[in-house]
Amino acid sequence: MSMVDEPLYPIAVLIDELKNDDIQLRLNSIRRLNTIARALGEERTRKELIPFLSENNDDDDEVLLAMAEELGVFIPYVGGVEYASVLLPPLETLCTVEETCVRDKAVESLCRIGSQMRENDLVDWFIPLVKRLAAGEWFTARVSACGLFHIAYPSASEMLKTELRSIYSQLCQDDMPMVRRAAATNLGKFAATVEPPNLKADIMSMFEDLTQDDQDSVRLLAVEGCAALGKLLESQDCVAHILPVIVNFSQDKSWRVRYMVANQLYELCEAVGPEPTRTDLVPAYVRLLRDNEAEVRIAAAGKVTKFCRILNPELAIQHILPCVKELSSDSSQHVRSALASVIMGMAPVLGKDATIEQLLPIFLSLLKDEFPDVRLNIISKLDQVNQVIGIDLLSQSLLPAIVELAEDRHWRVRLAIIEYIPLLASQLGVGFFDDKLGALCMQWLQDKVYSIRDAAANNLKRLAEEFGPEWAMQHIIPQVLDMTNNPHYLYRMTILRAISLLAPVMGSEITCSKLLPVVITASKDRVPNIKFNVAKVLQSLIHIVDQSVVEKTIRPCLVELAEDPDVDVRYYANQALQSIDSVMMSS
Repeated sequence: MSMVDEPLYPIAVLIDELKNDDIQLRLNSIRRLNTIARALGEERTRKELIPFLSENNDDDDEVLLAMAEELGVFIPYVGGVEYASVLLPPLETLCTVEETCVRDKAVESLCRIGSQMRENDLVDWFIPLVKRLAAGEWFTARVSACGLFHIAYPSASEMLKTELRSIYSQLCQDDMPMVRRAAATNLGKFAATVEPPNLKADIMSMFEDLTQDDQDSVRLLAVEGCAALGKLLESQDCVAHILPVIVNFSQDKSWRVRYMVANQLYELCEAVGPEPTRTDLVPAYVRLLRDNEAEVRIAAAGKVTKFCRILNPELAIQHILPCVKELSSDSSQHVRSALASVIMGMAPVLGKDATIEQLLPIFLSLLKDEFPDVRLNIISKLDQVNQVIGIDLLSQSLLPAIVELAEDRHWRVRLAIIEYIPLLASQLGVGFFDDKLGALCMQWLQDKVYSIRDAAANNLKRLAEEFGPEWAMQHIIPQVLDMTNNPHYLYRMTILRAISLLAPVMGSEITCSKLLPVVITASKDRVPNIKFNVAKVLQSLIHIVDQSVVEKTIRPCLVELAEDPDVDVRYYANQALQSIDSVMMSS
């Protein structure tokens, strides 16, 4: 091939691959567009590659999505910002396709390109594109147009700005609900670029149209607009225009709209300010907490702590706490679960007395809930309550329930309790821990579920770190060693795991005198799984004990295991022996 034809080669290959029946080849070709553009140079990319892509009528959404993504970062390959407008035609075509994710990506890429374009180019190329899409015959073009106004608007002349606001207003009243949904979704972004006088005059009338839409899917998107617009308006305008809408939405006939209000209420409170929140939004929130749809109660219950933080404790106790009591015995387990995940955060808000009087009974009832997720959510947040009421009260009121949950039939609940034990231990202190929880920690080593046994072994290590080797020598090591003769091999394996975790905490002396002999004895076990775990444990002990112990005790044991009939035992024994050799070499 001659040098003259050389640059034609990539584009020829691209054209062939883009027309290939194999979708993977077409995809690869699109993903290599930047390489091809570099090979062609900026001018030929503008004159040949981009027009070719504009005419490319691929019908596979995956290829179109990749193209929309690539074109968004293509400005450097067409010669920089002054030529950015050449990228608009192929993206305009992609804005009209049926597949939503392709359109969304094309809009995202257009926004990225538009935000870099020069002001006169925006007026000459980008704004006409927005107007063409907004007047599109097919609804997909009009949907895409809604996402571009916030880029086009700031650089427009006053006359053009008036026209753009008028076009957006028409989109808010479009015949197709999908277009009105897109207009509602993007209203906040567009409003952020509009001047304050026009914001009150034009944008608020569009917003009011959307809030009274007959489709609940449009109204629920307008709820999000409440928070966005509330942040742009002066506080008195916000109270006058946004607050009545929120209150109406909280009583909307569609539960989806009420659900969105419950989800967004905290942001809406921030928008309207503290005083209107107390007078108007507290009653609205109470209504949502008592809604007849479980989904709405779930969303409202999940925000209860955040909402209480905005109020003073008296208001929270007076209005919100009665609802919380009702929700703690709600007929839906998911409502109780949502409440349990946040209710602990109410303790610091309400203060010590109210927590003891009002919240503790609710915690206890949720700790005894029949649904495991509810119990789990309470257990995982106990430390927040401890900070408020102190450990003495916590141990008196909640510990009996915790001990009960330690034997819960759902293993995930037992697991959550185990993971909470070290924190509890550090707060309760040694004496209390030994009395109430010590026996439990040993009991878990013989649980039927592997995850519990493994967590129990880790738990012993964390307790030994918390209370020190001397305490562990008295309270953990003897009981662990007593279990080494358990008839079931899985429990014997757990003990080996516990030994490997405890050894680094206990130090060389106790490991050599107490733990190592047990491991060496286990190497004579009849079960291969035990023997290869012995090899693993011995490998972990190499760095803890003295070199002489490694040579006298550990190496002979491993040499014996390396000749075991079982292939896995031999493999792990040889691995451990190699570790010893590499330690010897390095020392």
